[in-house]
Amino acid sequence: MVARGNPALRYFRKYVMLFIGSVVAAAGLEFFLIPNQIIDGGIVGVSILVSHLTGISLSLYLVLLNLPFLYLGYLQIGKSFCLSTLFSVVSLAFWVAYFRPIHELTQDFFLAATFGGVLVGVGVGLIIRYGGSLDGTEIVAIILDKKSGFSVGEIVMFFNVFILGSAGLVFGWDKAMYSLVAYFVAFKVIDLTIEGLDESKGVMIVSDNADVIADALLARLGRGVTILHGQGGFTQEPKKVLYSVITRLEIAKLKAIVDENDPNAFVIIQDVHDVIGGRVKKKAIH
Repeated sequence: MVARGNPALRYFRKYVMLFIGSVVAAAGLEFFLIPNQIIDGGIVGVSILVSHLTGISLSLYLVLLNLPFLYLGYLQIGKSFCLSTLFSVVSLAFWVAYFRPIHELTQDFFLAATFGGVLVGVGVGLIIRYGGSLDGTEIVAIILDKKSGFSVGEIVMFFNVFILGSAGLVFGWDKAMYSLVAYFVAFKVIDLTIEGLDESKGVMIVSDNADVIADALLARLGRGVTILHGQGGFTQEPKKVLYSVITRLEIAKLKAIVDENDPNAFVIIQDVHDVIGGRVKKKAIH
C-alpha cells in the first residue's frame, strides 16, 4: 500500500488507477456492449449513438462531447478534478479505438448487458474512487444540485432516461431494455467498487458500562474504540458514547459483547465508506 504521507506516490497511484479504470471500462464497451448495440448512460451513451448515426469514430466523440463539461468542471469544481477527468476520458478514447478490431465475446444480449455492465461499473467505479469521471452529465448534475431542488442522482437519472429512450429509437426497444439492464448492473457495481468489499460498519454505543464494553471490544475483536463524552437529554446526566468501526462479519460478535455487559445499551450500526487508518491490528483472540 502506498504511504499516505508521500504526495508523489499518491499522485502516481492515482493516475495508475485512473488508467486501469479506463482500460476496464473500454473492454466492457468494446467486448460486450457496443457490438451488440447496447449503450451505456451519460456522455458515453450519447457518443455511441452519435457515432452509430454518423459513422465517425466513437473515440473522437468521447473526447469532443466531454470538452464543454470539462470546462464547466474546471470553473465550478476544480483543476484537480478536471485534469483527472480529462486523463480518464482520453485514456478511455484510446483504449476504445485499440479494442475496436477485436470481435465481441458473446452475441447473447443478456450476457453482453450483464458482463458489459460489470466491466463498465468496475472501470467507472475505480475512476470515481480516485477523483475522476467519465461522464460530463455528472459534472452538470453537481453544478445544478447547488442551484436546484434536485439531487445529483435524480439529475443524472433524468439524463439517462432520455439517453436510453433515444437508444430505443435508434437500435430498437429491445436493445433499449438491455441497455437499461447494463446501466442497472453498472450502477450497482460502481457502488461496490467505490465502497469496497469489506463492508465496514460504524458503531455507536451508549451505555452505563462503556468502559467495560470498550475493553471487551479491544480484547475480543481487536478493534480500537473512541470514547466520546455526551449528556442525556432527559436526565442531564453525563454519558460515555463509544464509537468503533467493524466489519459486517463482526456485527454478531459485537452485539453479543454489548448484551453480555449491558443489555440496556443503546446501539446504532451504520454503513461507512473509505475507512483510512485508525484500526488496531487483529490479535490471536479465541
